[in-house]
Amino acid sequence: FFDKVASRDDWPSYAGGCAFLRPRTDGIPSGVNLPTFLMEGPLTWPGQHAGILGPKYDQWQITGDPNDKSFKVDALTLPQGVDVPRLDKRRELLDSLNSRQRHLADIAQSQKLSNEQQLAFSMLMSSRFAEAFQLERESDAVRDRYGRHTTGQSLLLARRLVQAGVPVVQTNIGRVQNWDHHSAIFNTLKARMLPPLDQGVSALLDDLEDHGLLHDTLVIMLGEFGRTPKINAAAGRDHWGPCFFSLFAGAGVQGGQVIGRIVDSQLGYQSSAYGAQAAAAEAQATSGRRSTRRWGSIPNRNSATA
Repeated sequence: FFDKVASRDDWPSYAGGCAFLRPRTDGIPSGVNLPTFLMEGPLTWPGQHAGILGPKYDQWQITGDPNDKSFKVDALTLPQGVDVPRLDKRRELLDSLNSRQRHLADIAQSQKLSNEQQLAFSMLMSSRFAEAFQLERESDAVRDRYGRHTTGQSLLLARRLVQAGVPVVQTNIGRVQNWDHHSAIFNTLKARMLPPLDQGVSALLDDLEDHGLLHDTLVIMLGEFGRTPKINAAAGRDHWGPCFFSLFAGAGVQGGQVIGRIVDSQLGYQSSAYGAQAAAAEAQATSGRRSTRRWGSIPNRNSATA
């Protein structure tokens, strides 16, 4: 009844759009998702890669629990016995081999692999991105402040990635069904869901401020859609379409405001909303005019207007 499977016909994620408009060459990716995909059963939801822009602009997807003592990103770890100079020699050898394979039929695919290989070498030869994942560098007090749970340590990792220069970090608080409370919503939220979220998000905002990062970092917290304002017979909330709220902080956002409104009625609702995408684009210094002009040149596989 709606699109729940990610495909290359999807519109790009925020990170994918950022990679397209502001490509990086310093070994720092334009986006990181963690600590899991948004999934419902076997279905991976759209919005988690660059969609129609192609895999060249995909963000990194980290799967693992940052609260686990053994947490590490194997892709950023050099094999035993391989140091940076030796890695550079391997790159030279690979370039030599690739130069002899220009007769490959699929030049586009060959170029895609070349771009990905170049990014991989840049990441491995620069320690800045890899060190962001080393949470053990943080003091026990800081880690305790975020909370010793997946949510808290994922948000701490997000702050470290921002410090390392990653422009877009998406921290998923569990999988999709984690927040689908059609019954027993009060007990579930109070006992399991809200305490780690409250602890982690408040620590993130304070920590960004302490590091002088909050002024230049836009923090957005939101869900997939709204929930009914009235409790159902099973002590839960059902789906309420596109009417929902989100929290914005940092990047010049003036706190203490409620922007937009919902007018309740017996049969439904009326609402007014403002462009979250435009706010995110402005925070990334990609103006709406520039974004529109560049997006309009993307080959569109759907009938929608770019």
